Amino acid sequence: MAYLELPSHRLHYRIDGGTSDDKPWLMFCNSLGTDMHMWDAQVDALSAQYRILRYDRRGHGRSSAPLPPYSLDDLGGDVLALLDALDIEQTHFCGLSIGGLTGQWLGVHAGKRLGNVVLCATAAKIGTAEGWAARIEAVRTGGLGALVPATAERWFTSQFHASEAQAVASVLDAFGAISPDGYVGCCAALATADLRKELERIGNPLLAISGQDDPVCPPSDLENIAAGARRGLHVSLPGRHIVNMESAPLFNAVLLEFLGSGPAVC
Repeated sequence: MAYLELPSHRLHYRIDGGTSDDKPWLMFCNSLGTDMHMWDAQVDALSAQYRILRYDRRGHGRSSAPLPPYSLDDLGGDVLALLDALDIEQTHFCGLSIGGLTGQWLGVHAGKRLGNVVLCATAAKIGTAEGWAARIEAVRTGGLGALVPATAERWFTSQFHASEAQAVASVLDAFGAISPDGYVGCCAALATADLRKELERIGNPLLAISGQDDPVCPPSDLENIAAGARRGLHVSLPGRHIVNMESAPLFNAVLLEFLGSGPAVC
């Protein structure tokens, strides 16, 4: 296991796809409440073409949790610190939910470090400050376990639950193992994150992928991101919030086509 030690916490990361300098980099950024393994199907499909960098967001998976609250600046700064430590000048980027918000922040503030950008099941502003405050209070009083049933319903359709019960159970087990401080800290970042007026600053080729039945970030949120960025496209796939798992073969095909559709440098 590989770790980057930072002043307040450490980040767990993993590189797949070999060591060839001929391959472009592709970085994946997970959603709130998951770890890097949510991208396993994408790594299996794309590691022949790309050197793939995954990491556990602060407070998630094997990464440690500094004291909350966090900001979107903090989450974006973690990505840049990891790229700097690994001497990665530029990478394609794919993030889902809060990972997609992190990708938007990077596109606004550090677009030259990114090639093509894929933003999945996300929005320029997710939810409301009041809603995230209520979520924080629920975790502090009842723990993460109390959130599992509602989380499972938001993330996956009933059909996926039935057909891929083991995969769903694995994701929910990872959810239950997350540091409460890490989860609360990221909820605080979501409560204050609002990039709606800054999308036009993103000049990278951008693909917004929505889940057709996503109750968290519906297709209209992704359409707005694609319309707001300078070079944005939108596609909607079957599934709810964790659309990269529910529609993995389609998702992988769309991702491969988009990443190969144009130059990485804008």
